[in-house]
Amino acid sequence: MPHLPRNTNPTKEPAPTFRTSPRGMDGFVPSRNLLKNDDAPGNDIYMQLYAHQHVVDPFLVPAVREPMLVWVVRGAASVDERELGRLWQTAHVKAHDFFLIHSQNPYEIRWQAQGDAPFEVLHLYLPLPVFEKLAEETSTSRGRNITLREVSGLRDDKVSTFLDLLYHEVIRPFPPSHAFIEGIVQSLIVHLIREYGQAQDGATPLETRLPAHRLHRVQTYLQARIGEKFDLNACAREAGLSPYHFSRLFKKTTGTTPSRYFIAQKIAKSQQLMRESDLGILEIALILGYESSSHFSQIFKRETGMTPRQYRQG
Repeated sequence: MPHLPRNTNPTKEPAPTFRTSPRGMDGFVPSRNLLKNDDAPGNDIYMQLYAHQHVVDPFLVPAVREPMLVWVVRGAASVDERELGRLWQTAHVKAHDFFLIHSQNPYEIRWQAQGDAPFEVLHLYLPLPVFEKLAEETSTSRGRNITLREVSGLRDDKVSTFLDLLYHEVIRPFPPSHAFIEGIVQSLIVHLIREYGQAQDGATPLETRLPAHRLHRVQTYLQARIGEKFDLNACAREAGLSPYHFSRLFKKTTGTTPSRYFIAQKIAKSQQLMRESDLGILEIALILGYESSSHFSQIFKRETGMTPRQYRQG
């Protein structure tokens, strides 16, 4: 994972043009790239293999034009990421989890490895000409520029299969087969476009379900605001989607709408408070953002079939 040189001030926000190339990223990484330049499979496909320090403080990562995959080869870690000026998002990763970055903006990252095992990661940069060609052939949104969604710490069996093949090809004691690697990378790109592709403006996702990391981000966001009113636009922003597509994907993934999901979380929290505390019905209603006990009781009965008083007595 990339790192700024030691003499760079990590607290100073970079200009929007803070970018580098895949090969240039080596200059920002504190660990040595274990793959020799001769091991790189051609000019268009570039890989890096790093054995990282166990604890790394926040640093800024320059953007690259190419879509970038970071795959955990071995070890485990808690990885925090954030866009500049936004809240930290944490991913707990272990071997075969991956990150997918396709952004033209720099971002900030830090991590702490777990246990004594080395924290080793493989970086793969997808060649833009190949990606664009396959995006045009694969995408159902012909004529529109396709990008890949950001992914943080997910596990995808197909991604792991492809990257495991690439990893073992480049570490073998013999020169890697460029034809073999190119075939694997093309197959990987097609899979990524099918599963993680979206129109460049982010308004027309190609996927039919909300990815796990985005669902978790929205769930965490709602849980932290259990006492507030539901805000569809804010939830959509957390998921990085338009409100329409967020609502559609959320319902396909969970079987319910975002607002009904939030109500269910409020009701579950109220049941916990009635079981585990002596708070009155009005106090619980106010904690959960309802303006009156009667409004809360009406929603509670609609969702559970009984009033809050009946639930507490039962």
